[in-house]
Amino acid sequence: MPEPFKTLFDRPLIAAMGAALAARDPRFDRAGFVAMAGDGLDGLELKARSAQITRALAAHLPEDFASACALLVSALHPEADAAGPGVLSRSDDDGLRGWAIMPMADFVAARGLADFDRSMAALAAMTSRFSAEFAVRAFLDADPERGMDWMRRWAIDANPHVRRLASEGCRPRLPWGRRLRGFVADPAPVLDLLERLKDDPSDYVRRSVANNLNDIAKDHPDRAAAVAARWLAGGSPERRRLARHALRGLVKAGHPGALAALGLGPAPVGLASLTILTPEVRFGTALEFTATLRLDGPGPREIALDYVLHHRKANGGTSPKVFKWKTLSLAPDTPTRVARRHPMRPITTRIYYDGPHRLEIVANGAVLGGGGFNLAGAQVRDR
Repeated sequence: MPEPFKTLFDRPLIAAMGAALAARDPRFDRAGFVAMAGDGLDGLELKARSAQITRALAAHLPEDFASACALLVSALHPEADAAGPGVLSRSDDDGLRGWAIMPMADFVAARGLADFDRSMAALAAMTSRFSAEFAVRAFLDADPERGMDWMRRWAIDANPHVRRLASEGCRPRLPWGRRLRGFVADPAPVLDLLERLKDDPSDYVRRSVANNLNDIAKDHPDRAAAVAARWLAGGSPERRRLARHALRGLVKAGHPGALAALGLGPAPVGLASLTILTPEVRFGTALEFTATLRLDGPGPREIALDYVLHHRKANGGTSPKVFKWKTLSLAPDTPTRVARRHPMRPITTRIYYDGPHRLEIVANGAVLGGGGFNLAGAQVRDR
């Protein structure tokens, strides 16, 4: 069984942080930091472990923020991974990178708002060794205009990590991050930034741009669809992939503008048959089903095929969740059979309940039909 995610913050990582900081400044209380950061670590989850390391940094770094910030930056690994995310990189004798950066960036966010420019420069250095997308949001929240000035500067940086931070850091609804309510209400500054990054040479950066536009689409669907449609028109293959990924949420919702942008308008598609191969699903196994589609009009026609699972809730009702499936071409008078296996297993974002569930097949945002199945042996039993 793989190690729990929380063990990314373990005692060897804390020891490496202490050693790196003490090597740059002999006055740093390495033993005190390691003891405080590791106290009761086994009983803490991932975010609590990171927060405890941040508190230990605050207690042992120089009280003067400029000095503390300089020490943290000096302890960074000299090699900034320019190829892709540095999440899997480990700290070593040369310096800190990977998961050690998260509590360091959080320290900058907690202590550095009054020293805005110094803090932003430090986060740019840190993001090249991991990511500072969560920490930077404190600065965008405190001073959006000044923060976006930095984002525009980062958008033309030579390092793809820094360019990605420009996009990822200002996502209005970054998962697990502080919501940037000003940009939720008015995404104009963010959209201006995304225009600068939409043709970035790095797929790592372009994927962040797509996710950012997908965030904006949750509050401004028509505006996001119009932006993506403009990007699609005459765009490079890379930009077209970006736009399609950005529209995924709107396509799931059947948004007419998004479907039209992708050439996926209403289509005369019928569900010839739906067979749920596992009408009784044991939790930990999978729901398996097949569907046969037919095109009832002229063709061929491209369709975006999705499916919806209506998960049972604690109160006996259901909550729908749309899952992307595939895009396929249908020809008239030629039934097309598709099959799917959907695992029903523990995940951190959902509590499953025993009892009846429902499956629906969706083409270009329209529900074609569905059927029921029963889930048993879930984490929480239906009462």
